[in-house]
Amino acid sequence: MPDRSAPTPAVTPAEAATKPRPTGPGRPKDLGKRAAILETAKRLFTTLGFTGVSMDQIAAEAGVSKLTVYSHFGDKEALFAAAVQAHCEQQLPDSLFAAADAAPLREGLLQIARAFFGMICGPEALAGHRTLCTPQVLDTPMPRLFWEAGPQRIQDAVAVVLQHHVATGELAIDDVARAASQFLCLAKGELHAQLVFGCCTEVRAHEVEAQLEAAVDLFLRGYGTGR
Repeated sequence: MPDRSAPTPAVTPAEAATKPRPTGPGRPKDLGKRAAILETAKRLFTTLGFTGVSMDQIAAEAGVSKLTVYSHFGDKEALFAAAVQAHCEQQLPDSLFAAADAAPLREGLLQIARAFFGMICGPEALAGHRTLCTPQVLDTPMPRLFWEAGPQRIQDAVAVVLQHHVATGELAIDDVARAASQFLCLAKGELHAQLVFGCCTEVRAHEVEAQLEAAVDLFLRGYGTGR
């Protein structure tokens, strides 16, 4: 497999917010408390929105002091970005993209599509999507931070996989970033929209698989070289 390394990209605000902060002298950060804070933040941000949650509330429900929350994350914007990134990395880890990269083209794309669809159709993701679509969050940092910490990271990871298959001659793509976005939109399909709008509460596994296979095949008809 070709070298996947690339020049270090510019750091986005969300990436800067989620980078570990220097601990300085003294005891290292408690990873258990950090995890508890992240889990609490994900739940509260999903149910109450960015503006409806305070750092005091997160600290109280996580069972830590407010000072501990600030010590780990700095401010609410950084905590929100970290919560989004942690959720995405849990559902679509780097190992998934590495395995998809190494697999045959169609099967690798299906692996990504299945994991991506499973993530965006989970209860937390659906609730978060609905929250982001409300007028109350339009003038907050929430949409930008969410995009950079979640969808943009996933799209960039898909682009790396696509670029590999461009290099092998299996795909013919001029704009890999655009193609990665198109692939994820195809994977969402109508089923995701129905779930977001509440037209249905669940979808059958065979319907999901049929949609994802059709999405991958359409993508390959557009960009595949037949090799």
